[in-house]
Amino acid sequence: GLSELGFTILSTGGTAQILRQNGVKVTEVAEFTGHPEILSGRVKTLHPKVHGGILFDRDNEQHLAEAIEYGIGPIDLVVVNLYRFQEEAAVKNLPLEKAIEHIDIGGPTALRDAAKNHKHVLPVIDCNDYERVLREFTTGAVSLKTRQELAGKTFSTIAAYDGAIGAY
Repeated sequence: GLSELGFTILSTGGTAQILRQNGVKVTEVAEFTGHPEILSGRVKTLHPKVHGGILFDRDNEQHLAEAIEYGIGPIDLVVVNLYRFQEEAAVKNLPLEKAIEHIDIGGPTALRDAAKNHKHVLPVIDCNDYERVLREFTTGAVSLKTRQELAGKTFSTIAAYDGAIGAY
């Protein structure tokens, strides 16, 4: 639906492959940043072109000038399905050295960026919100009320996610 609305889809490798298999045109983050995924996939999205594109305030002249200077384009929507730490590590009682591989770093960071800058960037952390978001984009802009609700949901969900890791 987003693709049909003219969105450019940016994704990490595994998700990009699935999207392509389902006929969705996608740009991989590595191509977008000019930097490959490294450290066995631990570093994928942690790049100024990604986080700058999410965080810059489009109403701030200095931010706009810096974005232009550094070749940072706006990212308007962040949709992330976090690594399933609770289901994969905690429930299965994995040893620490295996459990830590199920801790998402880039996803929560990008979502927090979007939630912080929700006036300009919409954070979507729950697949149950996909239809609502698509419907609002289809009928025009996403309301500030929806943006605030999804930002709050993002922060709460990430707090619970981090709590599960801490409890583990």
